[in-house]
Amino acid sequence: MKKILITLMLFVTFVSSAWSQKILIYMDLQQHYHLKAYGIAFWTLQQGINVEWLLNYRGGSFMMEDQPMIERELRVRGVSFSTISNAEASQIYATIEANNMENVLLEKAPEIAIYQPPKESKWDDAVALALSYAEVPYTKLWDKEVLSGELNKYDWLHLHHEDFTGQYGKFYRSFRNAPWYIEMVKTSEDLAHEFGYKKVSKEKLAVAKMIKEFVLNGGFLFAMCSATDALDIALAAENTDIVGSVLDGDPVDPDYASKLDYSKSLAFENFKLITDPMVYEFSDIDVPPSNAPSLRSPEADYFTLFEFSAKYDPVPAMLTQNHVAIVKGFMGQTTGFKKSTIKKHITILAEAEGTDQVKYLHGNLGRGTFTYYAGHDPEDYQHFVGDPQTQLSLHKNSPGYRLILNNILFPAAKKKLRKT
Repeated sequence: MKKILITLMLFVTFVSSAWSQKILIYMDLQQHYHLKAYGIAFWTLQQGINVEWLLNYRGGSFMMEDQPMIERELRVRGVSFSTISNAEASQIYATIEANNMENVLLEKAPEIAIYQPPKESKWDDAVALALSYAEVPYTKLWDKEVLSGELNKYDWLHLHHEDFTGQYGKFYRSFRNAPWYIEMVKTSEDLAHEFGYKKVSKEKLAVAKMIKEFVLNGGFLFAMCSATDALDIALAAENTDIVGSVLDGDPVDPDYASKLDYSKSLAFENFKLITDPMVYEFSDIDVPPSNAPSLRSPEADYFTLFEFSAKYDPVPAMLTQNHVAIVKGFMGQTTGFKKSTIKKHITILAEAEGTDQVKYLHGNLGRGTFTYYAGHDPEDYQHFVGDPQTQLSLHKNSPGYRLILNNILFPAAKKKLRKT
């Protein structure tokens, strides 16, 4: 009788396992709402449920256990999905094992912060737009919070259209008489004085060093547009003055070029600065330069994502997951990175073929990582000051915005990735 009961229990367990289901959120061209799908993955992690990220499988699909509340949330947000049996899931695992694919377990939703001024800015932030559209919660931070040590509360930090060099975005020539520019200068100077700094450049350098420390201690940094090169320039120029007298009251150090310390920057080296406040450009890192128009039309401007080994290079593979390999280009105060200025240990994730322009890169620093994505808004080719913000409901499958959202899930796999 005992043997019969054991056999019956094993049979019931086998049948239950065979008929239990999983949710597959496919991310190939069949998906109706790619950007919203990331929000579902993040929300699922917030519920304490693990998510499997199937790298290179159907565009980087997500899979998790089937629960009514997850199905309900998927339907509410309009995200395409399938329910599959454990047997079908096993077939997927076999496909992944036999190909350039990998199953990465996401375990915990990261705490996300965006470096953003407390007052409304004259330009929007593509990452804030992406997170809001995908319904991913985040906290705004600015200099006061950073300098007060609040960064250690967060796992992931985003920087966008920011200037850490104290040159006010190099907007002096075009906007020095604009009320918003005058207010920005006054607010920046007041904040610097509040924290005991005589110049804005010194206060911004302190913020830049705190952000670097955040990465060294294990934080994940994601930067776009001018924040990418401005952060590195500020760090490299720690021991010199690169700010013109019309901006800070004293002249540029005539020997500044020899005093730049590239060992302090994160991604770039051997770059040449443009210190003239009348020129709308920081350095030769940016290609094409902001003060010289691109010779390519929007229709001809695109960049190509590199393909990585999902099994041996899971980090760059995660950061480049997409349903297409070629992504349309877009401009910004920093539109692209000059390849010859990128440090040799940096991983290039995407570049514009046939040019010296790198669009997307990734690197490690201490226990943390940083990812730089050039350009301002993936769905607004040439965004100007004061332009209306992009409506992502019109770009729900944007490949350019998918690259942003790959980055918010990357920290959820931190523990597993640290072991490899």
